[in-house]
Amino acid sequence: MNILENILEKVIFAGRWLLAPLYIGLLLALVPILYRFFHAFWHLVTHMQGATSGEITLQVLELLDTVLLGNLIIIVLFAGYENFVSKIKVAEDAEDRPHWMGHVDYSGLKIKLIGSLVAISVIELLKDFMKEGTFDANREGWRIGIHMTFVISGVLFALMDLMADRHKSQR
Repeated sequence: MNILENILEKVIFAGRWLLAPLYIGLLLALVPILYRFFHAFWHLVTHMQGATSGEITLQVLELLDTVLLGNLIIIVLFAGYENFVSKIKVAEDAEDRPHWMGHVDYSGLKIKLIGSLVAISVIELLKDFMKEGTFDANREGWRIGIHMTFVISGVLFALMDLMADRHKSQR
């Protein structure tokens, strides 16, 4: 029976590698995001002459939104891969290795993820409020509600992690 259990555990442990193609897919998802960024940047540069400061601000917010989305993908990619698949050994001694890499557990990943979602959501709200003549109270109400849901979720995640850490330290 121990032999069967050992084989089963090895298969289950090796099963984590089934996640690797998903992380490759996330990495490839950066390609259209990169295209979107440079397309928006080119539009900003080529239409700067006739744009108002409000239009320029909206275009810069679009660039910022795109960068935050890319950052979110990298956070999930690195932390998820290291937590669930394997350590990224090639980055261990790299000078430019992010300081959080290898130290973000699943709990930290949740907090970073919700923080990024809140930042993206607030930028989307700001872009909506800056657009002239397109205000739809019903739509904006829903967006504010969704944004507040992200904020409250982030606070609750942080509180749950704090309580779990206190519980662990009392043992």
